Amino acid sequence: MPDSPAPTAFTALPDLASRQLGGSVVVANDELFAQRENLIKPEPSVFAVHEFGHKGKVYDGWETRRRREPGHDWAVVRLGAPGVVFGVVVDTSWFAGNYPPSISIEAARIDGYPAAAEVDGATWETLVDESAALGDTANTYAVDDDRVWTHVRLSIYPDGGVARFRVHGVVVPDVRFLTGTVDLAALENGGDLIGCSDAFYSSPRNLIMPGRAQLMGHGWENARRRDDGNDFATFRLAGEGVVEHVEIDTSYFVGNAPGCVELSGCSTADDLPGDDVEWRELVRRTRSQPDTRHRFVVDADRPVTHVRVDVYPDGGLARLRIWGRLTDAALAALQSRWR
Repeated sequence: MPDSPAPTAFTALPDLASRQLGGSVVVANDELFAQRENLIKPEPSVFAVHEFGHKGKVYDGWETRRRREPGHDWAVVRLGAPGVVFGVVVDTSWFAGNYPPSISIEAARIDGYPAAAEVDGATWETLVDESAALGDTANTYAVDDDRVWTHVRLSIYPDGGVARFRVHGVVVPDVRFLTGTVDLAALENGGDLIGCSDAFYSSPRNLIMPGRAQLMGHGWENARRRDDGNDFATFRLAGEGVVEHVEIDTSYFVGNAPGCVELSGCSTADDLPGDDVEWRELVRRTRSQPDTRHRFVVDADRPVTHVRVDVYPDGGLARLRIWGRLTDAALAALQSRWR
């Protein structure tokens, strides 16, 4: 687990609510003007000045009707993966005269797959007390709570519109699904990006998202390198594990795939490996092909906690899969987070 970040630095952490990770807005009490599902779209909100529907101005967000009675509006998001929340962003972009003047955030941990009508009966805990919000602004709210949650409820007072809702935190996977061979690097399993040389076009975190990339923008693309170096990305695995085989996918990268790829691993108790760690070869430097899923068997005799993928000299990747088995100690450490 990383240390609690400074205020607003939490936005560098994964968005646990994102549709890309499997998040869903399961229910809202009102969505007359704009549907609730817009809240968790991964892309920024857009605005079309002249776009109107039969209910009024069309907004790329969630917008409720003008409330004429006591109360407030709310929406519940099922996180794409359970985790600890470090902060939230309530983005009111384009809502200048119809934004909520205040918001609050609650969270719950709900087992199984409750129906929308059953979610309201859960035990909700406050993460952010009712706090002021501004219009046409990415409003940020830090959270100081180390418990694991599966659902988050956004309340707006008394009504209005929110363009996007981001729930930044750290995935804490359910250990029951991590026995046997699993993708140790997958974001949904608790892996994450901790550093890279370049993310000019898109972040290497895309490499560990669920599913296959559907286009080049779903992967990692760096700038064209004009020196003698090479680009790389480093990932913290879900826990210490023995790597069995890997996949390095260049799908959709046709004229900008790397010339060669290389994969290394190390074992350290630190979240970010220091200069003194020993990096061991998992996949030797190998020529890669454009638009291709490359699979490699790994003959590893020792567990690793981190992997680093190097591309030579630069170029894009679509996905990185690190298949292996967590150690007993790693499984026990993850289980302890679900207290």
